[in-house]
Parts: sequence; C-alpha cells; structure tokens
Amino acid sequence: MPTIVNLSKYIFSIAIEPTEISFPSLQRNEIKLSKGRVEEDDLGHGPQIEYKIRNVGLYVVVESEIGMAVMWDRKTAVRILLEPTHSGEVCGLCGNFDGDGQNDYTTQGQLVVSNPLEFANSWKVSSSCPDAEVNIDPCAVTPGRHQWAKLMCSIIIGVTFKECHKKVSPFPFYENCVKDSCACDTGGDCECFCTAVAAYAQACNEHDVCIAWRTPEICPVYCDYYNDPFICTWHYNPCHSPCYKTCLNPEGVCLNPIPTLEGCYPVCPEDKPIF
Repeated sequence: MPTIVNLSKYIFSIAIEPTEISFPSLQRNEIKLSKGRVEEDDLGHGPQIEYKIRNVGLYVVVESEIGMAVMWDRKTAVRILLEPTHSGEVCGLCGNFDGDGQNDYTTQGQLVVSNPLEFANSWKVSSSCPDAEVNIDPCAVTPGRHQWAKLMCSIIIGVTFKECHKKVSPFPFYENCVKDSCACDTGGDCECFCTAVAAYAQACNEHDVCIAWRTPEICPVYCDYYNDPFICTWHYNPCHSPCYKTCLNPEGVCLNPIPTLEGCYPVCPEDKPIF
C-alpha cells in the first residue's frame, strides 16, 4: 500500500512496491507508467482530451487540457496536480481535494471510515483481486533494518534541511521515510529512501527553500552521462523551472502550474537560448 501525504492540499504518494500505474481518465487515451517507461494506448472510444508528455529533470510530466498534471520520477513516486476548479470534484485513493483531510478515507460507497484497509479495499479496480487483510508494520518485521532506516532518514530532521524546518514540518516526512525504507528490502534498497527524502526536498522547494541535499554518497544523480565529450551542457539543479525554451516549446510555457523540479537540465549559451 502506498503512503499518502497531505491528500487534501495536493496528492503525493510514495509507493512501497512499484507497479504499473495507468490513468484511464483521459477518456479515449490510457497512459501506462511502468518500469521506467511510458506507454500510450488508444482505447478507440470516448472524447479526445489533449495532453502532452514531457521529460522534466528527473520526472516524466503528463499535462492535460482539463487542468490535471501527473508527475512521475520513473521509479516509486507519483504526484497528481489539480487546478482549484477540481476542488471536491474528485474521489478515490488520493482523496477528494476539498481541503479537509478528515474525510479523505471516503470509500467508493461514499462512507467515511477510519480503517485504511477498508478504505483501500473499497477502491479495487477488479473484484477478483483479493482484499488486503493485514496492515503490516515493515519496521517491526525487520528490526535490524529499522535502525538503518532511522539513521539514513535522519537527514530529513538534521542540519541539511534546517532552513526548511520552520516552513515545512519534517516529522511526517521522516516517519514515512523510515516506514518506506524498512519495507523496501527486496532489491533496490536505497530507492525508497531516496524517494522519501526527495519528497521532503520537493515540499521545501514549493515553500521557496531550495536544498541541494544529494551527494556522491547519498542518492547521487550523474548528469554528465548526457553530455557529449568535451561539451558540458547538462547540469544538475535541485530547483529548476519545469518550463524552459525548447524547439517544441519556444516560449517556455507550461499548460499547468508545475512546481520547480530537480534533475538534469541543459545550460544554453546566451547566443543560443533555445535548447
């Protein structure tokens, strides 16, 4: 089950086990995000909704004309952005976007419950899928890993992010980091940890606090891979504007209000400002 944070303000989820994610709500088109790849399927029926898919930093961004954008880090983090006009007009595992966190656990039958399993099971896509019956504490199952997770995740509550602590409380993010890091122990051990820390860094970005937290030892990002020999065009930026001038988007304008995003970005010379 994913850990979902701050559902009513925006939707941000950290998935314990990466699975295929699809967004059939674009009517005629279905977009599948799976194993680092994006697949588009034409369902052959329904109205056509205009959308575009862009690579922005570490993310794949799907922007639509209906005021919805989806950001995916190609791994375990997905975020859905909605324009205010959709407030209270959506439902599902990600809440209803009405600004009230108390009613996010609303089942498909429109009942507000307190049990996360009852809530999650009500939104199954297929009735043949068995109910989840136990909400396991991953840190209790792997106590040795619990100590490692607490040590690694302490970066969130430590000096690295101290400039952000007054604007965004680090403790919910720290707790989610520990839980997710305990659970992610069947391969790609650091992936869930890195995703969890990146979630807090992104929240800081959106409160005008830019934190360059990655190092060669902690969740490194190597942008030099994209550079041609002797030409250093791509550079890492922890808080870059998602809309920059390209041949396909010469004005550098986004369809939806996308926040600043970390990742590898081109640095163009002044005489050639369009990438």
